[in-house]
Amino acid sequence: MTVTDLVPYEDALATYDPVMGLEVHVELGTKTKMFCACSTELGAEPNSQTCPTCLGMPGSLPVVNAIGVESAIKIGLALNCEIAEWCRFARKNYFYPDMPKNFQTSQYDEPIAFDGYLDVQLEDGETFRVQIERAHMEEDTGKSLHVGGATGRIHGASHSLLDYNRAGIPLIEIVTKPIEGAGARAPEVAKAYVAELRELIKALGVSEARMEQGQMRCDVNLSLRPNGTETFGTRSETKNVNSLRSVERAARYEIQRHAAVLNSGDKVVQETRHFHEEDGSTTAGRIKDNAEDYRYFPEPDLVPVAPARDWVEELRKGLPELPRVRRNRLREEWGVSEFDMQSILNAGALDLIVATAEAGAPADQARKWWMGELARHSNETGVALDEVAITPAQVARVTELVASGDLNDKLARQVIEGVLAGEGDPDAVVEKRGLKVVSDEGALGAAVDEAIAANAAVADKIRGGKVAAAGALVGAVMKATRGQADAARVRELILEKLGVEG
Repeated sequence: MTVTDLVPYEDALATYDPVMGLEVHVELGTKTKMFCACSTELGAEPNSQTCPTCLGMPGSLPVVNAIGVESAIKIGLALNCEIAEWCRFARKNYFYPDMPKNFQTSQYDEPIAFDGYLDVQLEDGETFRVQIERAHMEEDTGKSLHVGGATGRIHGASHSLLDYNRAGIPLIEIVTKPIEGAGARAPEVAKAYVAELRELIKALGVSEARMEQGQMRCDVNLSLRPNGTETFGTRSETKNVNSLRSVERAARYEIQRHAAVLNSGDKVVQETRHFHEEDGSTTAGRIKDNAEDYRYFPEPDLVPVAPARDWVEELRKGLPELPRVRRNRLREEWGVSEFDMQSILNAGALDLIVATAEAGAPADQARKWWMGELARHSNETGVALDEVAITPAQVARVTELVASGDLNDKLARQVIEGVLAGEGDPDAVVEKRGLKVVSDEGALGAAVDEAIAANAAVADKIRGGKVAAAGALVGAVMKATRGQADAARVRELILEKLGVEG
């Protein structure tokens, strides 16, 4: 099925009601793997961070990572979940080349956290509650590299290479209950949920949750049912979607694809799907197994996990301010609207603005530069805002130079341009480019005299009471000083010299 074969989105929603389920895998930021002492550091030579345990060698025995358990509890608490008094690991049996043990150590019917919820805010300010089925601990698989094909996938490849460095890295899988009632806003809800979950994970400090690096990825389960009915339709599962925009696009595409299949009289196949960034489409992967096909059974080499209640309560008390609470607090402190705060969130600027304010800048000035000049640079270069080549401390220094009168806004933009170009910190750029505001009253006075002499007709208008005409003379002085004069002071000098009250 091609994009052109899809049912128009509005037509699909006129007939069918979407039901979603979102499964998000979060790679924990522990120093060692979930069941062994191998390093989790990125960038090492392939297969250099492995041992008999994570390679599944006979006789090797796993040991649970305590920080992994603690991180799982924190996530569960932040998601308003119940924390199990007793839970255990299970073996999820299936064969895949990048899984050296031929089973995944996971949790099945006894997860560490269950029955929670997360409230998410949509772009118009509406709040939607997503119910959480469970959050459970497991391990990641290795990584396959398919060589010789055109697509980078196994089909058409001449051979495959396997890197087991990632095998055994701690994961938390967060599974929602069926998300019903979102209607046409289902893709937006999916995006908002993953965005809120990412912010929560980052706030907890358990993972950097960088989707582009695979530290957080989402499987989008979707089915359609005729409007007015209760029985769920057959679902598809779009695997490993790794950006917020792609989560939304995948849900939208599958709604349109399912509708086209159902309208044609065919049945939707329960299968996994691959998402394609280039056009937002999905293609078939493999027929999706049911849980029974994985032959789950309790992991015999690991003892059950029984978190002490006083430990759980201690972790609950130590939770940081959660993202939604923090956003509401900052919005009130800054005096900005819901719309403005949403724009800040969409730009990925919130933490940068906070850090800039903490470095000494007034919050309104921090917002001005990050949401203006720096957001524009980010859009033009395609570099994420938090990866542009300037720090919050450097932005704070620019605001300090403006406040002291050493820079005006025009010069400040040039300073930021220099910092982004790698010319050094703000002070170095000011020195190198000679960008300080001209504050020498004698030099300014001479420039004003020259402007008056060169524009006698304008000067006469000002003397005659047309004070607004002073703007032309201010412009002439600013041009003569290459924009390095204080425009307000220039205007004052012009009016003083012409004997006119401002």
